[in-house]
Amino acid sequence: MAAVAQPRTGSANVLTHYYDELGQIMGSVRAGRAPLPTAGAGFAPDFALPPLTSRLERYFSAGSITTGDLGEYRGVRLSLLNLMGNPGTRTTKTLASLLMVARAVGHIQRTGENVMIVTPSSANKATALRDAVLGAIRSGLVTPDQLRIAVVVPEASRPKLWSSPLSTDPELAARNPVLVLPGADRSAVKTLAAGLVEQHADTVYALTGTRLWYSLDLDNYRTADAARALYERDFCPARPGERRLHAHAVSSAYGLLGHHLGHTAIGADGDPRYFLVQHLDTPDMVLNLYFGSAERDHLPAYRYDAADGLYRQDGDLRFPVTTYHPDEILDPTFYTHRPPTSARMNELIRTGGGGGIVVSLHECLQRYPLLRSRLGEAGVHLPADPRRLREWSLVMAATGVLNAIDRGLISDDEVLLHGSGSYGLDDYVPLRDDAARTVEQACDLRKAVFHAVLVGDGD
Repeated sequence: MAAVAQPRTGSANVLTHYYDELGQIMGSVRAGRAPLPTAGAGFAPDFALPPLTSRLERYFSAGSITTGDLGEYRGVRLSLLNLMGNPGTRTTKTLASLLMVARAVGHIQRTGENVMIVTPSSANKATALRDAVLGAIRSGLVTPDQLRIAVVVPEASRPKLWSSPLSTDPELAARNPVLVLPGADRSAVKTLAAGLVEQHADTVYALTGTRLWYSLDLDNYRTADAARALYERDFCPARPGERRLHAHAVSSAYGLLGHHLGHTAIGADGDPRYFLVQHLDTPDMVLNLYFGSAERDHLPAYRYDAADGLYRQDGDLRFPVTTYHPDEILDPTFYTHRPPTSARMNELIRTGGGGGIVVSLHECLQRYPLLRSRLGEAGVHLPADPRRLREWSLVMAATGVLNAIDRGLISDDEVLLHGSGSYGLDDYVPLRDDAARTVEQACDLRKAVFHAVLVGDGD
């Protein structure tokens, strides 16, 4: 392999840098949607940003993108699109969260109404939205009573939740609850949170003047991720005449759909090539891409090898060749089954090219020393002990790319690796057990949210 160059840096504040263009993209998305309800369960702030002020610029400083050169692997150049620049989250969810909270700030400033964001999450969306809410309060854009957030996460994701003043300051913690749902069905948090808003948004507003905003909407994320294409155009364009492949560890591929939105908005030439990387617990998008269905019957048959205790298959190189178990959960962040975005991603890949691959924990650990060295030289530091890694997105994506090159599934000139998340135990303080509340059913969630909304001005 070639030596790794030092990372190239671009805009330190990508949301401010592209504020006008992102505003135009949001406007085009708004024009293509049904009008947003101004009240009730369907409430959402308008797809419009408030005027850019010095306070808002400081608030947006958490949003950054940089690039790094990862050298070559078997003749394919590898580049990193580093979307993990916010030390308060270390994931790309920062970009969308900052814009979403800015929209909420705009609504509060225009109407005088308070807003509580309600979001289900497998961890990273929750951390990023809570960080953005805290940033808006600290920047003086809103008061703690004007903007609040309630997050609902599965029990399996509890170790990935970050502590912050929203959980350690008693007054902020009371207004911004972290609610944990036990049980094996991690995606049940979506049904529970959506049901709360649908059934009780009007009552909450009537009692408190606070709008409940169920924030899990593709457009909330792809409008922010359009910034990736704007940054690519200005700071890391593909070399003339070369084929670039965009690789991403995905659950629903919001990030790649956002990149495509930005690519289209700027009128870039050609169709982007996309490569999906998933793990064995939720391989639905890769299965759907190649088989037209997310049924697990399409997975290759694994056989147990008593010689080393691994499960193996050699019938389909788009899936792990070795794994500790065919039903392993590599990272609970990737928890979405049968995402509705599969059909759109299938269309984009059929049009522009690309593909997908599924990786296992065993394969990631085999690559880990090499990835730690290469990514470290590009400014991304993995813990020496992989057991201390809590967010596997970047390692998954990089492992998938190297496996795909080895297996002849990638033959592009360059792979642009979308670094969407990576953090270990040395990068954050985990949320204390007593800072989260268990909710086992809808009535528990209703009580917790009503209590949080009534704290403060509503007392």
